[in-house]
Amino acid sequence: MANQSEEKKISVNSTISLKGIVKAIFNDTVHVQIGGKVIPIPASEFAIDKN
Repeated sequence: MANQSEEKKISVNSTISLKGIVKAIFNDTVHVQIGGKVIPIPASEFAIDKN
């Protein structure tokens, strides 16, 4: 059997939108509840839509 040294790379640059409930805001982190989980998201990750 020959050794395969092929590298497979997948690159994705996309935006997803999830609706959740903001549970808390601490300094620069927003805690959002999506389903049964509370996820901390850094405020720097938010894009501001000015439309």
